[in-house]
Amino acid sequence: MIGILRHVLALAVKEFLALVRDPRSRFVLIGPPIAQLIVFGYAATFDLDHVPVAVYNEDRGALGRALVARIAGSPHFDVVAAPDSEAALAALVDRRTVLLALHLPQDFSRNLHRGLIAQVQAILDGRNSNTAMIALNYLRRILIDFDTRLARESGHPPPPARLEMRAWYNANLSSRWFIVPGIVGLLTLVVTLVVTSLSVAREREQGTFDQLLVTPLRPAEILVGKALPGLAIGLAEGTVIISLVVFWFGVPLRGSLAALYLGLALFLLSAIGIGLMISAIAVTQQQAMLGAFLFLVPAVILSGFATPIANMPPLVQQLSLLDPLRYFLVVIRGVFLEGADIAAMQDQYWPMLLIGLVSLVVAGGLFRHRMY
Repeated sequence: MIGILRHVLALAVKEFLALVRDPRSRFVLIGPPIAQLIVFGYAATFDLDHVPVAVYNEDRGALGRALVARIAGSPHFDVVAAPDSEAALAALVDRRTVLLALHLPQDFSRNLHRGLIAQVQAILDGRNSNTAMIALNYLRRILIDFDTRLARESGHPPPPARLEMRAWYNANLSSRWFIVPGIVGLLTLVVTLVVTSLSVAREREQGTFDQLLVTPLRPAEILVGKALPGLAIGLAEGTVIISLVVFWFGVPLRGSLAALYLGLALFLLSAIGIGLMISAIAVTQQQAMLGAFLFLVPAVILSGFATPIANMPPLVQQLSLLDPLRYFLVVIRGVFLEGADIAAMQDQYWPMLLIGLVSLVVAGGLFRHRMY
């Protein structure tokens, strides 16, 4: 028994020394965990502060102004616009300038003084149902506090101030409509990144990488040959998942299929470029797999898949601009929920194209360096 324990201890010491002496292993053990801790600590938050709000106040009475002041003074809301018509109010929600739009009618204060129902219309941007529901709960708490304080000051029972709510693009505020389309981007990224990141590393680990040196193929041609299978697999995987989203989960596909698949192709291009960069750096398949998942977790957090990017610190928001999943989630949710077409998604296409081209060029340089 003592001999077995001595052998196990010697093996453990040997493995520890091998990890410490290997620069790549030292980096993997120290660098990524610290980076992920910083990213997750700042980016992964479900708190909702400084929600942009627009208020169209037709009521010039004191109670209407008091309610608007109470909303503006809340740490959860920022009144960023005061439009002068319902059309202007709706345009702010359409353009994503505000998450919440409020309309106080002309008779708001008068009805409260008379003890009648005083309606406040709230228009929510339902494209992000979770955020919309949180903002709605904050607003309800403000209205309840407003009613209670008014009743205490007047000495009467709480007046019947009632909130009339409509959610655009997602009428029932179903979280499934928000989350399930995002899973298309998440799963497609996982599959494509793993397939491409293992490609060159597998050749190197199996001993067939040296055979590429004696082939007539140039590095750029080999790179394209490595990229095409990932593109085909990604398109097939994306098609299957999109079909399930529509026919199994019942999420309406309101926009253009051409816009959706153009976004998918550009997203796959960027994912393939990143995967080939990882594969060119990795020596073994295990390192390639680890590198892929070290990229995946921060990419998901920074994409806005579960938590709003606007709620992250400014530095982290800038960092998220390098994440291709961020742009594809806007495309797929825009096509599914808003009925967007190619023209509406142009601002999301070119960043994915730029990330794809830059990552492919870098991967080509790394690949050429490995070959020669």
